[in-house]
Amino acid sequence: MVNTEFIETLQQREQFREFYWKKRDPIVKDRLLWRAQTFRHLTHLLPGQSILELGCGSGLFTKQLYRVSKGENPITAATFLEHVSEQDKSLPVEFVSLSSFPGQLSNRKYANIIVMDLHDRKNSSWFLECIHTLLEPGGQVIFYESNPNNPFLNARKVFNKFTGKTDFRTLLNRSDLKSSLENSGFINISAVYNDFVYAPLTPKGVWVLRNLSILLENLSLVKSLAGAILIHAQKPPQEVVLPNMCLCNHKELIGAISVVVPCHNEEMNLQPLVTRLLGFYGDYLHEIVLVDDNSKDNTKAVIAQLAAEYPLVKPVYRTPPNGVGRAIRDGYKAATGEYILSMDCDFQHLLPELRDMFDAAVKGYDVVIGSRFSRRSVLLNYPFQKIMANRGFHFLARFILRRKFRDLTNNLKLIRKEVLDNLQLTQNDFAINAETGLMPMLMGYKVREVPISWINRTPDMGVSSFRLFKVGGGYWKVLYQLWLKKNFHSKSYYPNIKLKEIDKVRLP
Repeated sequence: MVNTEFIETLQQREQFREFYWKKRDPIVKDRLLWRAQTFRHLTHLLPGQSILELGCGSGLFTKQLYRVSKGENPITAATFLEHVSEQDKSLPVEFVSLSSFPGQLSNRKYANIIVMDLHDRKNSSWFLECIHTLLEPGGQVIFYESNPNNPFLNARKVFNKFTGKTDFRTLLNRSDLKSSLENSGFINISAVYNDFVYAPLTPKGVWVLRNLSILLENLSLVKSLAGAILIHAQKPPQEVVLPNMCLCNHKELIGAISVVVPCHNEEMNLQPLVTRLLGFYGDYLHEIVLVDDNSKDNTKAVIAQLAAEYPLVKPVYRTPPNGVGRAIRDGYKAATGEYILSMDCDFQHLLPELRDMFDAAVKGYDVVIGSRFSRRSVLLNYPFQKIMANRGFHFLARFILRRKFRDLTNNLKLIRKEVLDNLQLTQNDFAINAETGLMPMLMGYKVREVPISWINRTPDMGVSSFRLFKVGGGYWKVLYQLWLKKNFHSKSYYPNIKLKEIDKVRLP
């Protein structure tokens, strides 16, 4: 009897959400595509991992989920509604109608589960317990739940009192959502405010609000007014042995990639980075260049050990002075592959997403950049000051260079060796990333940005570690000198580089 009451709550929530998507959300396809991409990035989805979508309704989100997973993952889409006639049966997805829960799913286990607007205070503990049993050990669950602090939602509740309408949902706030998952045995729980692209909204204003949303989602106090709460949690154990699979699909890239990694006090990150690179992309790799930038911990010894264990690891030991720009330049000089992939030491969780960059390279792009601020990127728990600095720099750079781009200053770049050989890199710190992003574009090379995730990269990810104000001058110097070169053919700073007019950079 209790189960029947709880199922009725799930049916009501699913039906309410379906009505809202179809009747009141003018950008539902874009919104669900964003959420599907977020799901892919948050779980770092690998081919073959199973997915369960709970409360699929007519399959609006299912279509986007299948799209971003590239048909590589078995998807089960379950609805609690008795009659759903609009599901696209042509999709290679298993659609299931549940009259009880877990019901016919009882004997199954899934690597990933996605739930949207079903978690209700009335059945919270029971619902989470069922989800917990359906997950594989170490499996992940993603929730998108309406935020009860949303001012538009609260205004609508006041209006409904005068019209006689009621919102039967009993929504949980962020702290209650986290507590309920903790009490149900989940670990590594992250609950963040998400999505300021909500009513009153028109399709014409969506991209302005989407860009603004990135700022507001990471701004203290204001972020609590977002339209949704995004929860990511894991079933124990925390350490999961990932499948050893090759993600190399392009014959053109076999043995062509040199990976350059600047390392400063990174002894804990090196082993997992190298082993996962070799596991996922070993066929692509020409070499892995690990550049020790005068570390004070055991980084140098770890690099030496890795070089002795893996023939593809090429160590580079720098002498003072330090500087990430100097380390990247030395790594580039040592690299001999057809393509050079530069990345940071703590990017091991992003490795499945590198496939998008390799896909772009084989399409003929000379430079492929992992964009944190693409329309399909996932940016969570990012310091607000760094967002403002990044967006301010790129806004001015787009204006004075008269080009369209979103985020060219990330160190995650895949560049043809011949392009690097034609660059004159001068910056000794983080500003080298502005040079490697802006200069190829202005020289006429084909540049492509692909979305990546950037999710609370490290506990000490704050502004102080980036030394925002100290290194900021280097970025402005790069921009100023490129502006002089482009508009006045200045021979200073980059005397041998020819900048020319090219087509607009294609944006994702």
